[in-house]
Amino acid sequence: MTEAAHQMASNPLSRGSQRPGSVGLAAGPKISIMNQEGELLSAGDIGEVVIQGENVTSGYLNNEEANASAFSNGWFRTGDQGHIDKKGYLTLTGRLKEIINRGGEKISPREVDEVLLDHQSVAQVVTFAIPHKKLGEDVAAAIVLEDGAELDETGLRDYAATRLADFKVPKKVVILEEIPKGPTGKLQRIGLAEKLGLA
Repeated sequence: MTEAAHQMASNPLSRGSQRPGSVGLAAGPKISIMNQEGELLSAGDIGEVVIQGENVTSGYLNNEEANASAFSNGWFRTGDQGHIDKKGYLTLTGRLKEIINRGGEKISPREVDEVLLDHQSVAQVVTFAIPHKKLGEDVAAAIVLEDGAELDETGLRDYAATRLADFKVPKKVVILEEIPKGPTGKLQRIGLAEKLGLA
């Protein structure tokens, strides 16, 4: 992250101290979780990851608007969503700007990705938001199947329904040979609906 040291958290090297799925303990800056109102949350609560410390920028030069949105009560808002357990281990659950807001229900695309990737026929997946007239947004997924696999949209939706709440099951599943990438070569959720003609 440009606004802080390159390493903010790390799993300890000792075997018993590592937490699979976690990015580890604070390694330099203080790390906490904050809600939208700027209140720090308790262990286990999901919110925005915030950092504070000597290696965190004090602000953006001549950009009060950016400073007002990036800082809250002395903490820098990273834009990442996550939670910290009682022992201080941070787990990231996604980027806030990628969260799907389906009629007030907040859905982590990463959670849907992980469920769909567990299917033996799925090689790659990107879950993203598509527009919905009444709900604002709905859930969609772009899928690349394993070589030789045969699976359709209904099969994937049925599989997801066994592991996800109904409102998290993708309304639309698009099976592709390759998922479009952004200018940096990374898979991008934002703008994918437009690229696939779903917006």
